[in-house]
Amino acid sequence: MTQKPIDILGLTCRLCVRLAAARGVPRPEAIAAYRRAFRTGRPDVDWISLPQVTIGESLAEGNTMKLGLTLGDGRETECVVLPQSSRTGRPRNTLCLSAQIGCARGCVFCQTARMGLVRSLTAAEIVAQWHTARFSLGTDISNIVFMGMGEPLDNLDEVIQAIRIFADHDGPAIPASRISVSTVGLPRSIARLATLAKEPGLRRLGLAVSLNAPNDEVRSRLMPVNRIAPMAVLREAMLAWPVGNRGRILIEYVLIPGVNDAPEHAKQLGDYLRPLKCTLNVIPYNPTGDLPWPSPRPEQVGRFIDRVIDYGILVKRRRTIGRSISGACGQLAGRRVGSGVR
Repeated sequence: MTQKPIDILGLTCRLCVRLAAARGVPRPEAIAAYRRAFRTGRPDVDWISLPQVTIGESLAEGNTMKLGLTLGDGRETECVVLPQSSRTGRPRNTLCLSAQIGCARGCVFCQTARMGLVRSLTAAEIVAQWHTARFSLGTDISNIVFMGMGEPLDNLDEVIQAIRIFADHDGPAIPASRISVSTVGLPRSIARLATLAKEPGLRRLGLAVSLNAPNDEVRSRLMPVNRIAPMAVLREAMLAWPVGNRGRILIEYVLIPGVNDAPEHAKQLGDYLRPLKCTLNVIPYNPTGDLPWPSPRPEQVGRFIDRVIDYGILVKRRRTIGRSISGACGQLAGRRVGSGVR
């Protein structure tokens, strides 16, 4: 009986070599095929297969591109290629990828939450987003952020495997310092991810926490997860994160006019963040669906940032890109949810 080909995008090189050996494939040949799959996009051997992922839709805003990907079971997910400039001025691309189709966490400002959770993605389907962007589009990817559809820590086993594959020296070879996982804030799962971040080769893995509120009352209204993991418990998990000498936790704060942008909110936020080695990333709210909130005006964002800086917090403002193609923060929702572009 003919053996099924190995789905290589879900494997580290070490595991690929082991499975290939069981088929009588010599180690050097297996390593060479693995490298070709991740460096040229074509393994060129019949014992390896690539997942059936096709681009169902692509939308562009300047150099920003959102890809709607159809998976082998006909379900759809999305990822976004974000152009950025390095400190040296050289162009680079960040891939914002999804860990799930939909999301179960119910954050009220997020369009993805309206889908509910359809299903989690396999490690191969996560890595396939990179493979498609890299080889179907011919786009070099320098950074990976798990900030697309879904809560990565609700799919932690597959996300951890995908991280190992991205960092594999015989595979994509993306340094851990250029891989970041964003979460709504699940303390136990953050602790487990921290164990991964203590491994050799993964010690500079990035953590981003979607905080979005200065106190429990506001956060519980915006993010149901806060009712089971309040901010004090979340902060203890972040204090235990192995940031090392150069790392910082990224604190994401979606700024919503009239909800979390008052002067007292800036003070409460500063008090909360002061014990952490972190950078606050202020994200102007992107309108979604029929929610009543407008985007904040630039001067509103600037005032809030200035107030938080006064409390001794390092702050960055996220540049809004991809909004017109529903590819900005909180807007990924697939073609069946009415994301505003169809």
